[in-house]
Amino acid sequence: MCDRCGHSQPSYNSCRNRHCPTCQASQQARWIQQRQARVLPVHHFHVVFTLPAELRRFVPANRRLLYKLLFDASAQTLLTLGEDRLGGQLGVTSVLHTWTRDLQLHPHVHCVVTGGGLTREETPRWIASRPEFLFPLGVLRSVFRGKMLDGLDRACRAGTLRIPPELRSEVGWADLLSRLHRKKWVVYCKRPFGGPRQVFEYLGRYTHRVAISSARLKAVSDEVVVFRTRGDKVARLHPYEFIRRFLLHTLPPRFRKIRHYGLLSPAGVRGRLPIAEALLPAPARDPEHAGAEEADEPDSRAAIEAEARRCPLCADGRLFREAVRRLPTAAARDGPSPTVWDSS
Repeated sequence: MCDRCGHSQPSYNSCRNRHCPTCQASQQARWIQQRQARVLPVHHFHVVFTLPAELRRFVPANRRLLYKLLFDASAQTLLTLGEDRLGGQLGVTSVLHTWTRDLQLHPHVHCVVTGGGLTREETPRWIASRPEFLFPLGVLRSVFRGKMLDGLDRACRAGTLRIPPELRSEVGWADLLSRLHRKKWVVYCKRPFGGPRQVFEYLGRYTHRVAISSARLKAVSDEVVVFRTRGDKVARLHPYEFIRRFLLHTLPPRFRKIRHYGLLSPAGVRGRLPIAEALLPAPARDPEHAGAEEADEPDSRAAIEAEARRCPLCADGRLFREAVRRLPTAAARDGPSPTVWDSS
């Protein structure tokens, strides 16, 4: 309850499940702080690789295989083009998302890519990309498509890809690959960042997001679940259908939804990333955000907790905890519902 305006809201014990919409904020803040030192002081690009609609029906039976293939194909596309077009090794951070606003299955990978790479010469150099351009979209699409289809064909021939009976013949599988090869795959690329700080803010919105947040729920009953989709629009689903759609986005056990490649891979962090940092100029200090940057140091857990306790209604008050009285069994059965009492 707020000590100023009296606003109250439930506060649940943390289950720490990565699919829980209320348990991700603190993990997200800690993850950003840990990664802050690894972001190079260069411009970055945002690239999104999307799994075609024809392959989405394979996902429920092949989640681990297809998600891993999506990660590998998108990262190798960027790293290959970085070597071929720029002559250097890029740094890539990839985050898997699997949903649309109405909880339909829509697997895609968000990639944050350095605007340049480190050469593999005996005396390495940093080669920067053009500030507003990374690679041609047509080239990104074709290389990504080729790597995905090659991985799918290998998995099918090895018997590790579960496919419908009509595709198990040579003719059926070849026809699907042919249609996918002719299709224009969806790849999105732009430069949304003005500097390392914008990278942190962007990653904070995407790294630990789950399919739906509690704030989007408008009404829940035995007959219908109503939740916001985009703007003022809402979706209305039967609870069984709502649960089915939500469970489409649960990940396999111990599957990593955030991965790092190139200069930001575990091997790169221990080896080539320090070389790139030494070659690049120190990032300019932004006076507008100087105080905020100091507050974002790894020892700022107290600041994070203080922000979490800020009242969302009046913004000036501070939330404090109240206990819920547990009534005796007979009173709970015959009397009124449990009430909240002021622990102060």
